[in-house]
Amino acid sequence: MTGVVCTPLYAEWLALRAVGPVHTGRSRGSAHEGPVLVAGVAGGLVDGIASGDLVVASEIRVGRTAKPCHAAALIAGNLRRQGFTVHTGPIVTTDHVVDSPAERAALAAQGAVAVDTESALLAGDDGRTVVVRAVADTPAQPLWRMGMPWRGVRALRELRRSASVINDWSAATGQREVLLAAPRSFCAGVERAIETVERALERFGAPVYVRRQIVHNRHVVDDLERRGAVFVEEVDAVPEGSVLVLAAHGVAPVVRAQAAERHLRVVDATCPLVAKVHQEVRRYAGRDNTVLLIGHADHEEVIGTTGEAPGHVVVVSSPADAEAIRVPNPARVAYAMQTTLAVEEAAETTAVLRRRFPAIEGPRTDDICYATSNRQAAVRAIAGQSDLVVVLGSQNSSNSRRLAEVAENAGAPAVLIDDAGELPLDRLAGTTRIGVTAGASAPPTLVRELVDSLTGLGPITVTETGDLTEDVVFSLPKEVSQS
Repeated sequence: MTGVVCTPLYAEWLALRAVGPVHTGRSRGSAHEGPVLVAGVAGGLVDGIASGDLVVASEIRVGRTAKPCHAAALIAGNLRRQGFTVHTGPIVTTDHVVDSPAERAALAAQGAVAVDTESALLAGDDGRTVVVRAVADTPAQPLWRMGMPWRGVRALRELRRSASVINDWSAATGQREVLLAAPRSFCAGVERAIETVERALERFGAPVYVRRQIVHNRHVVDDLERRGAVFVEEVDAVPEGSVLVLAAHGVAPVVRAQAAERHLRVVDATCPLVAKVHQEVRRYAGRDNTVLLIGHADHEEVIGTTGEAPGHVVVVSSPADAEAIRVPNPARVAYAMQTTLAVEEAAETTAVLRRRFPAIEGPRTDDICYATSNRQAAVRAIAGQSDLVVVLGSQNSSNSRRLAEVAENAGAPAVLIDDAGELPLDRLAGTTRIGVTAGASAPPTLVRELVDSLTGLGPITVTETGDLTEDVVFSLPKEVSQS
């Protein structure tokens, strides 16, 4: 099943046909059975939209009917990365050219961002239609006004430039299977941290200040910001006497001291499994051990853990580091580790340390948290069956990056993206089976949105893999749990 590009007007057909191997077809009447991309020009309806901007329809409206466009986020994201100014939202199809300011305003008031006269006639009802329209006229520059020919030329020029993305869309269409790794997405520590901020906002009111990102995910942070959380880099940015939430990754004792100096009401959302590592480091350092902390030196969790005993902690980032490390007294050595490491590499590093320092002390169980281990095992299980593994998570999320690494080490190409809009269409070409997982700090809604987007490229079957159920629950900090 291949996608078909429909260009209702001859000028639109010429704009795309002249650029290369885009498969175009002029069509009026019944929609193509497979994925369809309607390309052409349109009229903008909202302020802030300019001639030459592109509009990608989230849905197509005609009368009281709305037809979904499931792949809109995929197309819009790929166009933005090519440098286009892209607006997303409903496009309304009318049976006449709309130029009246009053009619434009009425359509805009209903949420539409652009208007055309053909898209609904070409769209199917299965959500596999994509609409890419270049804006020719706007509320500020109506259709029958001076400069319209130039605006039309500009719109067609931008449409022509979009041909490479349209080609990528066409190559990405087709039937495929989606393998969902289980477990995936939020862990108990992340859920606790997010709920801590939510409860703090309810109890104390906005603003509630949070030092650094509460968890390493852009969508989570953006959502909490909209609700009144204020994220700061350091404690000195928080007004004296305010409420401060400490993020899930933990902090060094000096941060708590700074908060006390500013008379801040501190709510500690540190993950209990991270707090356990802090406790281990304090105990080892109290025995005058050199503590070899296996982890990434620039990660906030490691920075906070090191701060528990800065004179005793040495960060070891890899097996090679473990081979080269020197300690004052090899008989007094202990180790701890970052909770979000790749299990296999952490085991290799630990093995080197145990060989080099036979007297080394360590935790009774590995510090890598259950959620990290479970998600890595789940992605390893689907990697061998997948043409591509998509990991949902932010680039600064250590556990998400490790999932992509695990997939690649298991033989599958992998891509780490924040959301469906970041998935490169060219990575989907030729794929018939896609593995999908999400880091422990990524909301489960992102998985649903990605799967929905993939349905816009062709029929899919979704298979849930794994039967492990996580039932771990952490209690909230007492500052926000009291009734």
